[in-house]
Amino acid sequence: MDTFGYRFSFGPWNIHEGADPFGPTVRPARSFAEKLAVYKELGFSLVQFHDDDAVPDLDKLSAAQIREAARAMRQLLADHGLTAEFVAPRLWEHPMTIDGAYTSNDPKARAYAIERSKKAVDIAQEMGTNLMVLWLAREGTYLREAKDAGRAARQLLEAINALLAYDPKLRIAIEPKPNEPMDLAYLPTMGHALALGFQASDPSRVGALMETAHAILAGLDPTDEISFALAFGKLWGVHLNDQNGLKYDQDRSFGAINLRTAFNQVRVLDENRFWEIGTVGLDVKAMRTQPAPLATKHLRNSLQMFLRLVELSRSLDRAKVAALITARDYEELDWLIMSHLMK
Repeated sequence: MDTFGYRFSFGPWNIHEGADPFGPTVRPARSFAEKLAVYKELGFSLVQFHDDDAVPDLDKLSAAQIREAARAMRQLLADHGLTAEFVAPRLWEHPMTIDGAYTSNDPKARAYAIERSKKAVDIAQEMGTNLMVLWLAREGTYLREAKDAGRAARQLLEAINALLAYDPKLRIAIEPKPNEPMDLAYLPTMGHALALGFQASDPSRVGALMETAHAILAGLDPTDEISFALAFGKLWGVHLNDQNGLKYDQDRSFGAINLRTAFNQVRVLDENRFWEIGTVGLDVKAMRTQPAPLATKHLRNSLQMFLRLVELSRSLDRAKVAALITARDYEELDWLIMSHLMK
């Protein structure tokens, strides 16, 4: 399989049991080892991690135990021919973070979030990656009057600076999202993420990660969010998927809903040689109706869709596109793109 130089990743949570907020699991759980066996089979070479995916129950372990467990996980990955792409602190499930993590009104909760994040840094060090993804899930509020948004922005910056100081090699990619689980998120878009990063103590070590569904939920085009970050050399990762309207975060297979939007995401990534910059990450979930033996096809489909769209992007007649732009014949350009996608 020709991957055009791209490397692909997904997180173990993308092979899941089908539970949702309105119903229980519908498929049996798979062990972590079983999930790892699927990676190479499907064409993936890197694994996305939350801190407790790599080291379960890490809050109950000493620093030495955390590092030992992380080293063991790194060896397990190596045994499967895999490496870790990043480690992300899971700051949204602990009882201490009900009211947020870095932006909680409770100083003890904020202190917990910083310490938990430092543990994630330790895990990343042992697993051979210097990349941390920050999905700031509960950094927001359900009630405007409950928090000071300006103070929250400063608290987020303080947290990022504390992590940069903790490890001089650490790189942080902020993953913005406008809502869910918090109704009112403080870093809803790529612009917010980059603005915060440029104010950090070392801006060269703070970038961003774009997730397709998150951009759509913000009412934005994911291609524009990708392009904005690329313009400043700040797109350090992507989580490609699809989204059926402004609903809950669906994590549909890439290109399954809006093929043209998917094409343009791939086109911009490929025109900017993203294979030299970062990994193409997928964050896609199998439909709840999918039987257990078939519940990895969403990953296969998404990877194959990306590669097919690379082919279509590279075979697009660029000279004809340029001529139509010069002539301002955008209707013809519109048809050129649509007919090209229907080949």
